[in-house]
Amino acid sequence: MKSNHQIYLSVKDYSVSREEFQLVPNAKYGYLETTPQPSLDNLAGYYESEDYISHTDSKRNLFEKAYHTIRNISLKRKLKLINSFNSEEKKLLDIGCGTGAFLKTAKDNAWEVCGIEPNEKARSIANNSCNNSVFNTEKLQSFKNESFDVITLWHVLEHLPNLELQISTFKRLLKPNGTLVIAVPNFKSYDALHYKNFWAAFDVPRHLWHFSRESISNLFKTESMKVEKTLPMVFDSFYVSILSEKYKKSFLKLLPAFFVGLRSNLKAKRSGEYSSLIYVIKNSKN
Repeated sequence: MKSNHQIYLSVKDYSVSREEFQLVPNAKYGYLETTPQPSLDNLAGYYESEDYISHTDSKRNLFEKAYHTIRNISLKRKLKLINSFNSEEKKLLDIGCGTGAFLKTAKDNAWEVCGIEPNEKARSIANNSCNNSVFNTEKLQSFKNESFDVITLWHVLEHLPNLELQISTFKRLLKPNGTLVIAVPNFKSYDALHYKNFWAAFDVPRHLWHFSRESISNLFKTESMKVEKTLPMVFDSFYVSILSEKYKKSFLKLLPAFFVGLRSNLKAKRSGEYSSLIYVIKNSKN
């Protein structure tokens, strides 16, 4: 995937390494690429932080407790979404499932579930509640073609190396007329444009790619997959703004973060440019 040489932004890794990376536009699809990207051998080291919240079920402070409260609301909405697809066999694959909260919610509501999670600690937690149905990344290659009615990636696509290969794998694993659900941050949102290099959802270098609505459509067209609709994730603007204020000023400033998050959502009602978006993508019949 060739990029042009224009630098969109220089961004620091505020949560782990303090290293600086560049965001470079991809000329073909329109997303931003983190440059330089860590090698696969080194990438795991950038996740070694107790603050990496999707790999833990801890509730050590007000921020983590709020995260889990919002997560519980989101789980109900996610379940309602996948139930709306009227899948015949209700076979679900959740890639990057973390500690398995969404998988367990789906399993408890008559879905046959599988998960992929590279982090060993998170995978162990998930398997305790999901009947050992969560596997390491290598398992993706051994699933049979057209195995799943629904494949979900909740804030995961931005973490995956070899992007075009991943998308062809999703295509292979989906049943004809199956549904792919992808949630990713939107670098064209108001909060992203407001915080610029302090925007927490850039999260370099763990986020290898940074998407817009146009780039998602462009990317999936290559596999004859179409974005059927987009849905907002309204809590994300507040969560990301709180972290962005912390990166900007080295301590939490809740009031400014709240107003930036609120303004982002209000502007997005007209523009559609929410802080994060859920894309419902349909597989083609062919």
